[in-house]
Amino acid sequence: MATIQPLVLDELSGIWNFLVSIEWRDPCMVALIAFHVIVTSTVLLTRNHSNFQIILFFILLLLVYFSENINELASNNWRLMATHQYFDSKGMFISMVFSIPILLNCMGMVASWLYQSSQLMTKLKKAQLRQQAQLSAQGKQVPSTYGSTQLQQHSKQD
Repeated sequence: MATIQPLVLDELSGIWNFLVSIEWRDPCMVALIAFHVIVTSTVLLTRNHSNFQIILFFILLLLVYFSENINELASNNWRLMATHQYFDSKGMFISMVFSIPILLNCMGMVASWLYQSSQLMTKLKKAQLRQQAQLSAQGKQVPSTYGSTQLQQHSKQD
């Protein structure tokens, strides 16, 4: 029986060589890829469900936060899930194939939230301008510094 050699980081000269050295057909690698596909799909499909995304966002950040502990646990039990010892003491493997894709999903969620916020602010400003135009057309003086609450109160008084 052949002895299994651990992956030595000093032998690798770059990220690409590191990624090429991984046996992607290992069951644990297939499961990890499936996990990332499911998470990314969930992020994309729930982009209009902010409450769910907030919960998902914090769960994903917790997974990244505890990735060092996950790496240690996987390093001690790697024979149960992989044919090679990928889980090095420096955490390069878990950072590259676990944490970075999760953080990219989190960045995508934040970008989506910022885009949705900008769209909402644009709609709000257009509504304010329409309401100001309607009040101006009725011959009423409306200061341009009116906020949405003041405009609503002003229109209720009429």
